[in-house]
Amino acid sequence: MSTAVATEATSAGSKRPVRAHKPMGRKFALHAFLIVISVAWLFPVLYAILSSVRTYAYTQKHGYLSFGGWTFDNYQKAWQQADFTQHFVNTAYITIPAVVLTLFLSSCMAFVLARYSFRLNLTLLGVFLAANLLPQQALLIPLFRMFRDIHVPFWISDSGTLLNSYWALILVNTAFQTGFCTFVLSNYMKALPRELYEAAQVDGASVVRQFFQLTLPLCRPPLAALATLEVAWIYNEFFWATVLLQSGDKFPITSSLNNLRGEFFTDNNLVAAGSVVVALPPLIIFFLLQKQFVAGLTLGATKG
Repeated sequence: MSTAVATEATSAGSKRPVRAHKPMGRKFALHAFLIVISVAWLFPVLYAILSSVRTYAYTQKHGYLSFGGWTFDNYQKAWQQADFTQHFVNTAYITIPAVVLTLFLSSCMAFVLARYSFRLNLTLLGVFLAANLLPQQALLIPLFRMFRDIHVPFWISDSGTLLNSYWALILVNTAFQTGFCTFVLSNYMKALPRELYEAAQVDGASVVRQFFQLTLPLCRPPLAALATLEVAWIYNEFFWATVLLQSGDKFPITSSLNNLRGEFFTDNNLVAAGSVVVALPPLIIFFLLQKQFVAGLTLGATKG
């Protein structure tokens, strides 16, 4: 019913109003559930912010559930002790090339899978997706030994191998992220009209020209969404950095939080302040590019 009052014919032919009742109980239960989930989701973040603006001496004396001992010195100490300036630069060295390389390789593969039909088309796409299902811990020892045995010039790595170099993290992140990006981009490219490519072929455009001058400009929305998602994912990567990097001065920003641990005790307030600082860039990117994040979650759902 489109209105709150409906009409119902009676046996005598007359009409009487029928009031359409809204399911208020169900609506209230839904809102209450969403509020509880939101509070539970935000509680760790809010608690970390609260801990970051309190002194360790006050919380040690009164407990972490007390209020008082306010200070902003934890942020300054965390920045200096963890050397966030250098580690933010290290993160840029890893994130920017990894995102660019991932999007370029996945775009090339998606173009082939979307525009050409061959026997192993779906099999190749399935292999890309299956690689993302492998637990990263299972590949720890093989990748560690492989990077240790691959010798490179000293201008790439001062250790002479890929181990303990930025390129190790760039290649690992690219390998793990290419499958997902290929899947999303291939679904989007399959929805592009084939008449555009037929017209380009009639005009004498080569395959390379079709890719760079026709396909990539049309794929700006999915590329922007994937770039936003990839920046957040690679920025927050922690596992491989602690495994493949052995020099503390090369750690990215997430791994640098280990510098805030003490030898005999850990100042949790200081760690909380450092965690808030580390979490700020992804949050800023999310709020500035929120539409791209939402598009990235639903991209390809109705394509193909």
